[in-house]
Amino acid sequence: MARLLTLLLLYQAGYGVGRYISLERVIEESKETYYDALYRSSHGWHEGRHTLVPWTQYFFGIMLAAYREFESRIGILTNGRGAKTELVLEAIGRFHGDFSVSELQAQCPNVGIDLICRLLRQERKAGKLECLGRGPAARWRRK
Repeated sequence: MARLLTLLLLYQAGYGVGRYISLERVIEESKETYYDALYRSSHGWHEGRHTLVPWTQYFFGIMLAAYREFESRIGILTNGRGAKTELVLEAIGRFHGDFSVSELQAQCPNVGIDLICRLLRQERKAGKLECLGRGPAARWRRK
């Protein structure tokens, strides 16, 4: 019951790793350390000399292990402000020669066409790109 309540409190505090990585499994894989941390934290309970430090250290280790596993499964996600712009600009930099808007879209599938077109116009205005042609068949080239 305590583990379920811990998971609920983590969700409410904004720590959602438990939705993707089973904290129960991570604890089960370190069962000996779990019981050792419980024992060391409760030692001296009746005399009022116990300490929560061993349990806290264990718990933070579990959370760190869960986040590391999550990161290894998913990879580092960048969804901060400007991430899509950076993604498009990096894709433009990888082209060696002419490219089309559709080829750029294929390199950036999670980016909308409006943002791509705006960035192309912006880069053209800055003198970094030139447009060869008009319409959907237009090609772009880095200067």
